[in-house]
Amino acid sequence: MPTPAPPRIDLGGRLAALKRARSRIVMITAYDYPAARVVDDAGVDVVLVGDSAATTVLGYQSTREVSLEEMLMLTRAVRRGLTRVPMVGDLPYGSYESSDARAVESASAFVRAGCDAVKLEGAGPTTDRVRSIVRAGIAVVGHVGLAPQQVTTPDGYRARGRDASGAAAIVADAMALENAGCVAIVVEAVPDPVARAIVERVTVPVIGIGAGASTDGQVLVLHDMLGLIAAPRAKFVKVFGDLANAMRDAVSRFADEVRSGEYPGAEHGYPMSDAEQSAFARLLEARR
Repeated sequence: MPTPAPPRIDLGGRLAALKRARSRIVMITAYDYPAARVVDDAGVDVVLVGDSAATTVLGYQSTREVSLEEMLMLTRAVRRGLTRVPMVGDLPYGSYESSDARAVESASAFVRAGCDAVKLEGAGPTTDRVRSIVRAGIAVVGHVGLAPQQVTTPDGYRARGRDASGAAAIVADAMALENAGCVAIVVEAVPDPVARAIVERVTVPVIGIGAGASTDGQVLVLHDMLGLIAAPRAKFVKVFGDLANAMRDAVSRFADEVRSGEYPGAEHGYPMSDAEQSAFARLLEARR
């Protein structure tokens, strides 16, 4: 098996330093070069190339449908847009569950595409995959609580850990993932007391999404926070900008100006001197 290229940035060390400094970690999920340029300039701490790209930008019905090849294409695009921010890649459904060797092979492909770490969903058998990837020298971010890759029905996208036994199991999963070598853990769609219990019991940074304010940081999908995804949205999504309407208005103005003849104007074209126009006309005449 080929050796993966070394990571560009020590993600574990950087996140641990932020946690020690009590600086809240800002993670954004992005999927392409223009978005990567924006979030890099905006000063986020981590970029996640999430498998949520399946439903957000590729038009699939669930995250289970996106392929490894599609995720790697998006990852390479994001990498080209980043200059200082570490990048984590989501291992998509079907790319790591079957064996340790398969998991390491997939993770290595993400590192070669420019990732500083990979993320896997769930615990249980996944902890063995995490150990194998870590042994291969690749940093891993865990993911507990709601695991979208494991959702098979529309009503499966609901909060986890709202009963005592379920909450305790999520905390145990987080602890197991830390023991397996994860450098950070994402916790999704759980009550705040559950996330707080995880933070109190693990030493690695905990990044929440729909997990209250007790975590060491927060992650949101760029398209969600910019209002590009039509409602209904998850309860934890806060819209920080209304780009959907702005984009719609801009396209409508373009269409109106094309139809009215207002666009393009003379200022949008390239000039040609009178002499060259005359020469051009003579050439055309000669070729009749």
